[in-house]
Amino acid sequence: MDRIVVADDHPLFRAALRSAVEKAAPGAVIAECASLAEVQARLIEGATDLLLLDLKLSDSEGMAGLTRIRAEHPAVPVAVVSASEEPPTVRRALALGASGFIPKSAALPEMVEAIAAMLEGETWAPEVGPPDPEEADLQARIASLTPSQLRILEGLKAGRLNKQIAFDLGVTEATIKAHLTSVFRKLGVQNRTQAVILAQSLDL
Repeated sequence: MDRIVVADDHPLFRAALRSAVEKAAPGAVIAECASLAEVQARLIEGATDLLLLDLKLSDSEGMAGLTRIRAEHPAVPVAVVSASEEPPTVRRALALGASGFIPKSAALPEMVEAIAAMLEGETWAPEVGPPDPEEADLQARIASLTPSQLRILEGLKAGRLNKQIAFDLGVTEATIKAHLTSVFRKLGVQNRTQAVILAQSLDL
C-alpha cells in the first residue's frame, strides 16, 4: 500500500492533490501537511513512497524545503508542486533532485498521470526545453553539491554563522569550514557574499 504525503498550506489545494492521489493510487495512505515541520515529522514516522511538496509553505519558501528534504531523506521521491511554472524553476527543481514537477495550473487528469508515473519510479515534468548555456552551467554547479552542502548554502543565505550552521546540521564548526571550501570551489565563487548572491539568484 502506497504511503503519500501531501504538503501545501492551502486547504483547498491540498484537497485537490488528495483527490488526484486517490485516483492515481486507490487505497493509498495519505497524510496532509501545511508546513515543512509537519512534513519532517511525517517522514520520520515511516517509509514514504512519494512526497508532494509545495514550494511555498508557512515555514519554507523557494527551493529551501526541497533541499532540506533531499538532505534529510534522500530516499524519498519528492514531487514539487508550484504556481511558479517558469522553465528555469522547473529545471532547477529537477537539478536539485526532485522526481517531478506538477504545475498548480495542471488539470486533474494531468496531476493523476504525474503522480502515477512518479509512483512507478519515473520522472515527470512539463516540457520546458533545454536551458541556455549560462543556466546549464549554473545547474551543473548546483547539482554537484551534496545535500549537506546545499543545507550549508541555505544557511549562508539565511545569514547564519558557521557555528549556527554547525549546530543545525549536528556537526563541528571545523566540518562546516571544510565544506565551505568545497562549496566555494564547486560554485566558482571566492567568498560567502558571492555564494549568497548565487543562492538568492537560484531561489534557494
